[in-house]
Amino acid sequence: MLAQHMKSQTPLGRDRASVAGKQPPIDESTDVLIVGAGPAGISAALTAAAGGVRVTLVDENPVPLQTMGEDVPLHFGGRMAPTVANRNAVLESILRARPRLADAIDAGVDVRLGTAAWGLFPQRRTAGWIDGHVAGLADEDHAYLLRFRQVIVAAGCRDMGVAFDGWQRPGVMGASAAYRLATTYEALDSRTAVLVGSGTEGLQIGNALLDAGIRIAAIVEQGEAVTGPKELLVRLLESGTRLFTRHVIRETIGDSHGVAAARLAGVDADGTRLSGQLQRIECDTVVLAMAAIPAIELIEAVGCTVSFQAARGGHVAVVDGSQRTSLPFLYAAGDCAGIWASKTLSDNTARREGRIAAVAALRSLGVGADGAEEAPVSPEAPERDIALERLEWVRAMTLKSAGSPFLCQCEEVTAAEVLGLHPPRYLKWRPEAAEARRLGSVEPGGTPHPDVVKRLTRAGMGPCQGRRCREQIAALMALDSGRALTDIPLATYRPPVRPLRLAQMAALPEAASMGEGWESWFGIPSQWIPFWRLPPACSGADSGAEEPVAGE
Repeated sequence: MLAQHMKSQTPLGRDRASVAGKQPPIDESTDVLIVGAGPAGISAALTAAAGGVRVTLVDENPVPLQTMGEDVPLHFGGRMAPTVANRNAVLESILRARPRLADAIDAGVDVRLGTAAWGLFPQRRTAGWIDGHVAGLADEDHAYLLRFRQVIVAAGCRDMGVAFDGWQRPGVMGASAAYRLATTYEALDSRTAVLVGSGTEGLQIGNALLDAGIRIAAIVEQGEAVTGPKELLVRLLESGTRLFTRHVIRETIGDSHGVAAARLAGVDADGTRLSGQLQRIECDTVVLAMAAIPAIELIEAVGCTVSFQAARGGHVAVVDGSQRTSLPFLYAAGDCAGIWASKTLSDNTARREGRIAAVAALRSLGVGADGAEEAPVSPEAPERDIALERLEWVRAMTLKSAGSPFLCQCEEVTAAEVLGLHPPRYLKWRPEAAEARRLGSVEPGGTPHPDVVKRLTRAGMGPCQGRRCREQIAALMALDSGRALTDIPLATYRPPVRPLRLAQMAALPEAASMGEGWESWFGIPSQWIPFWRLPPACSGADSGAEEPVAGE
């Protein structure tokens, strides 16, 4: 009966309220789109441009000040100097920090700074409106769509957050954010910092901050020994930095204006805090460098196969020797394709990945690439159990905190509320007489999933889109269920993977046919009238009081 109604109203038998066949107008296109203008992205752009194809390189820096205030894409922690509001000054700083961008521009690459990629939309059976592959892009003023044939994602990395008392204060920030503000933006508002974590990435960033004139008062490591290169540690110690192993941050001291000091607590072998006098370190910034996390949100949201690979630093896309993912048109390069010590110490590995990906993209377009064939990039064997390290940080700092810090700062959800699957308090939830459900009871006998926790507690659903709490939630679920961190599934991402203003989305162009039959979804009271009964130009006044609705 439904099919008969549809055929009687639409010549092709198509639901006229469907988006199928109503592709939005897309005025721009490119052959190779590259997301991220770091070492890997710029090398990919130069290699692809040498093949004579159209190349577009986008990078979200300089990030709008409002977005930085929401700790996106990194955990900036309110430590931006006023100069970040001067877009021209920041652009000049970026060009000084990345001189090869000028080479890309000279090579004919369409370089778009301050442009974020918020989604990739390939043509597939579930996306019939798309003709080809489309990227959602947004600059400071508007959002728009760009059609592409091949895409290389070189989105870099971010930092793992770990909650402790006072970590919501301005001055607690991620190591990658501190590095970007100090070197790329030249706008880090800090004089004295405490570095939490002693891996290769953390020590390298600590040295970079030292070069930028910031004193590193202390290095805090919950393990028995420093895990990064000794030569990087020695330079920091010679500058007066104090080293605290088997310690964690207990709390920060300060007010709403920022951090004034940090208190450290000792931990024993099982992660329990020791009693005794706390160490007070005067500082205005706490830099979180427990773990660098590959930024795969764009890759995962489009549907690439990802897995936890310890040698590559956590969840990353599964790539072949050409840096190609499970989607034949998408490649990953740079830190978003994996992080390991030697790669962190030298940009050469990331540049090589970019070149390899660009050559593969050119060949997919039927274009030959000059130069010798490069061997595939393989990570070195991990020297330590990174999954266990992350569990130990969360156990010592979050589970053993003296207070109840918000694990998810955006939605104000504590670790106890995540473990008990309690909705945030602003929803006026009240516990019932029955015992609160635990994580293990969400899927009896199965593996708990972070997406279930997100839906029930809203943890990870705030403006930062889980960038500060995603790994903490997975670690809590592993600790609570007695499972390995590698067994906990990855919490899923959805576009837009960058926050967009409604005004930006509203300005996206659409075909006139998109407005046809819209009241079958939004009209009141006509929204429940079957679309085949709607007149061609329907409004709420067109439906009579006696008209039956679909629910009847």
